[in-house]
Amino acid sequence: MSHIKWFDSPVQMASSNEIDVFVELIGGELDVALASVEAALEAGHHVVTANKALLARHGITLATHAEEKGVFLNFEAAVAGGILVIKVMRESLSSNRVSRIYGILNGTCNYILTRMFTESLSFKDCLADAQKFGYAEADPIFDIEGHDTAHKLALLTSLAFGTVISLDDVYVEGISNISQVDIRAADELGYHIKLLGVALKTDTGIEQRVHPAMVPTSSVIAQIYVCH
Repeated sequence: MSHIKWFDSPVQMASSNEIDVFVELIGGELDVALASVEAALEAGHHVVTANKALLARHGITLATHAEEKGVFLNFEAAVAGGILVIKVMRESLSSNRVSRIYGILNGTCNYILTRMFTESLSFKDCLADAQKFGYAEADPIFDIEGHDTAHKLALLTSLAFGTVISLDDVYVEGISNISQVDIRAADELGYHIKLLGVALKTDTGIEQRVHPAMVPTSSVIAQIYVCH
């Protein structure tokens, strides 16, 4: 390992003239993550990040900085990396007029709601299994209270509608209060419960919300289950 150069801090590495691309996977919207990405851009390095929290708060500022420096700020893995939705929205759909975005943006919540429906388990038991199998963090609040979905929705909304989005303006409600009573009542009425991120273009602006929603059992989105 003697031939590998080590750095005392990510910011120091990001500023180094010995790199071409800085990949940030630290997480979080402040402190080291923000400082290191800013340092990399200032040094004229391309940046790749999966940090949705950072981008939801500072994405416009960082993108402007990248443009001024003539470098790329790429973040495909920040939202639904497996289906390349960022690339599609930035390139293939850039000339389209989008009126609405909605979808399931958090796998942890979908896992929990799937098992609550298919196995009649409690929220608490499903969450414990999600943590056991690595689907949820030891502290799952970020996922189950909808904040992860809100960050992803803010990024998609900004791309879809070409506007600056304030994360604080997104209505956020998680799934921690969903019980078997809710799951069964929805089923009897012909619905499934899913945590959705929704963005709508209205006459007064852009409406953004994250919350559990009842979707018709016959709809495509209701059929998105997580296999166990």
